[in-house]
Amino acid sequence: MSNIHPTAIVAPGATIGHGVRIGPWCSVGAEVVIDDGAELFSHVVVDGHTRIGAGVQLYPFCTVGLPPQDLKYRGEPTLCEIGPRTIVREHVTVHRGTVTGSLLTRVGADCLLMAVVHVAHDCAIGDGVIIANNVVMGGHVTIGEGAVIGGSAALHQFVRIGRGAMVGGMSGVEGDVIPFGSVLGNRARLAGLNLVKLKRQGMEREAVNRLRAAFRTLFRGEGAFGGRIAQTRAEFGADPLVAEWLAFVEEPSRRGLIRVAAGAGESDDA
Repeated sequence: MSNIHPTAIVAPGATIGHGVRIGPWCSVGAEVVIDDGAELFSHVVVDGHTRIGAGVQLYPFCTVGLPPQDLKYRGEPTLCEIGPRTIVREHVTVHRGTVTGSLLTRVGADCLLMAVVHVAHDCAIGDGVIIANNVVMGGHVTIGEGAVIGGSAALHQFVRIGRGAMVGGMSGVEGDVIPFGSVLGNRARLAGLNLVKLKRQGMEREAVNRLRAAFRTLFRGEGAFGGRIAQTRAEFGADPLVAEWLAFVEEPSRRGLIRVAAGAGESDDA
């Protein structure tokens, strides 16, 4: 049985799972699905064709599934989804997708979206992502699983953030970030590898050193970037993460790839 506060407004047609708690002054639209054990603390608005996963926590004044901030949007029945056990803190906004995009805005499972984060239309956020306070992103941003986005960072539309990557606080990110890369600055430049994440995943020192060597070859080596891609593939391509980097940088990109700043030091630690 669910627990719905008498001041909450739940539209007829909404699907409410077992053990859901909907606090005071919340509003839930008619097409919304809320899975078992989710909780809307108070003053939460969920609308549109939106699914809230099991065990999700929605804190006061967050809004999920409202229309996108896109002047081309004409009220089409596009989608929004929050994965299981994700925590969405105060004043976060997650907008539904658009017909000119993927139709879906998705936040994965086990994520943490801290206060005042904005997730724009057609964004795709992987599982286990942490997004700190006041982060904003344009439409169509992709963030891979386990990435961390530092406070007050701004992600340009169509940017891809690879899995396990780290974006430093207050960074302006205009291009793609390789998996397990670390970027920092205004505008953000590739600072090195997210070694903290690699070590937490249990990567051995020898494997880390191999990645650092591959990073230096790919991003700090001599000659044209295309030649360095070929050299990196020849020397380190058997390493699964290096292979992932190469696949990532060779995928079509709307924003281009963030690289090491000209004249930057030789450290590849971050």
